[in-house]
Amino acid sequence: MIRYALRCTHDHEFEGWFGSSTDYDSQAERGLVECPVCGSHEVGKQIMAPAVSGTKRSAASDLPQPTRTMVMEAMGKIRRHVKDNFDYVGDAFAKEARAIHEGTSEDRGIYGEARPDEVKALREDGIGVAPLPPDPKEMN
Repeated sequence: MIRYALRCTHDHEFEGWFGSSTDYDSQAERGLVECPVCGSHEVGKQIMAPAVSGTKRSAASDLPQPTRTMVMEAMGKIRRHVKDNFDYVGDAFAKEARAIHEGTSEDRGIYGEARPDEVKALREDGIGVAPLPPDPKEMN
């Protein structure tokens, strides 16, 4: 795991944890990195000084194994729950989420794919959406 200090275009500062630097890049490209304060997807990494010390463990990737295992198990449980209990709607996610919100489609849990601009429009219209946690097996 790696921790990044992040800042959105509205100068809200926060941090995010990612399986690797490529995970951050991939999620940012797909519009999945979001400011928890304002919801902006225009987020960038801040300059961070590396934590350097003698024998003290300080890198995020050096989390104690029990903590890393617990986080990975929790992500896996959430992902399995969604896949087992929600309807997969593929790339019709944004359209179906809007239809459910407007009451023209059956109220149920769904998951699928959406472009960043579709996710932004849903959120702007007050339709709650969230990314599915990554598959822990793909993060090792």
